Amino acid sequence: MKAVYFAWVRERVGKTEEELEPPSTVATVGDLIAWLSARGEGYAYAFEKPSTIRAALDKVHARHEAALAGATEIAFFPPMTGG
Repeated sequence: MKAVYFAWVRERVGKTEEELEPPSTVATVGDLIAWLSARGEGYAYAFEKPSTIRAALDKVHARHEAALAGATEIAFFPPMTGG
């Protein structure tokens, strides 16, 4: 699965995208966030407040409870505001 990071999530993780191979126990967006948080300091900092992170599976907004099965891309980004 390809992971894409935007805005301050990208800055904290230190990369714009990467290929992920999470273990089979990672079944939802929330599970993936928890798994990523354990990968190192930058990830822990980026995902320290999981409830603020937004995600999209294959370019469609997804809740943290959404299943990862069949998705080829996940994007992570902070909340957006209009202006």
